[in-house]
Amino acid sequence: MPKLVDPETRRREVVDALFRVVVRDGLQRTSLRAVADEAGLNIGSLRHYFSSQQELMDFAMQSMLDGLTDRLLQHVERIGDLSRHPRPERLRLVADLLAELLPLDEHRRAEVTVFLDFNAAARTNPAFRDLSHHAATGARRLVRRVLTRLDETGTLRPGRDIDIETERLTALLDGLGLSAVRHPDVLSAQACAEALRVHLEDLSDGR
Repeated sequence: MPKLVDPETRRREVVDALFRVVVRDGLQRTSLRAVADEAGLNIGSLRHYFSSQQELMDFAMQSMLDGLTDRLLQHVERIGDLSRHPRPERLRLVADLLAELLPLDEHRRAEVTVFLDFNAAARTNPAFRDLSHHAATGARRLVRRVLTRLDETGTLRPGRDIDIETERLTALLDGLGLSAVRHPDVLSAQACAEALRVHLEDLSDGR
């Protein structure tokens, strides 16, 4: 009797295989056959779950963004009312939340690596542009909400322009992610986390 496989479980396994191939070989060299081989499937079995490479990439990227969103929401739930925490704790909690966007461990490094390749492809591939744009605007909304909340709790120095600080912090996160993935021997995970922490400290009023 053939073994029954849950379709969602199989899709998750295929997506995990896709991530491994992209991290190892790059998005440009990723094909359905390469992913099928990595997942231990024949190409026909893989096409049962994803009819095209585009469908697989769309599903994989959306799955990654959904997973990231879930982790961020868990952080938000743990933080609760930010104002009830002392100032240093507020900054630490916010740094931990934003660190989900940085390649600080193997899982997040794989996510950032795949995301960078995906965004590079989106520049010339219209099929990727909507999801890429959605991710970029979502990151900015998150950063703006974090900074606005810090401002409302009196954690930021008075007079900070939230629009400008949103762009500065977003650019820092983007730059740290890019550098740490491309040159992990130059920019370590610890240095990434420290740069984020110091930036948030510089924004605060020091009380």
